Amino acid sequence: MRARERRAESTAYNDTVSAHLLYDVLAAILVIAGLAGTVLPALPGAALVFAGLFLAAWADDFTRVGVGGLAIIGALMVASFIADFAGSILGARRVGASPLALAGATVGALVGIFFGIPGLIFGPFAGAVAGELLARGSVLRAGKVGLGTWLGLLLAAVAKLVLAFLMVATFAAFYLFGG
Repeated sequence: MRARERRAESTAYNDTVSAHLLYDVLAAILVIAGLAGTVLPALPGAALVFAGLFLAAWADDFTRVGVGGLAIIGALMVASFIADFAGSILGARRVGASPLALAGATVGALVGIFFGIPGLIFGPFAGAVAGELLARGSVLRAGKVGLGTWLGLLLAAVAKLVLAFLMVATFAAFYLFGG
């Protein structure tokens, strides 16, 4: 009878450890996908980072990272959305881009994913130029709009990446030093 009780306790412990490890691995995958998503336009980067960090906090029963830490991480996520929106719009507006140029930059970014790093760099520029050419027809103006839109998207991507790493650093600080 005693051996059975020990086996039952051991099995319960192993099941708990296995579930916790599964949650931690899933959380890490979400965070890594989110970090990639800060520079890849098709992935919701900040939301995935937040989801992974929330899952890790939940798996730990919010003992190390609680409401305060998650609130700060959530505010950083919102700041990332604002940076993304503001960077692309302000960069395009600064040079007087048409709505077609903005749509073209978005399409160019999505198509650029399939061409690796060069596609991610030049896709938004080419899309903005094509959209501006369709809207207004001036090659010089289209080039200026393409460059302005591309710079806005680049600055937004850098800001999103910095904010995503701040989210991870905030989680790590609360996890290591207590909430």
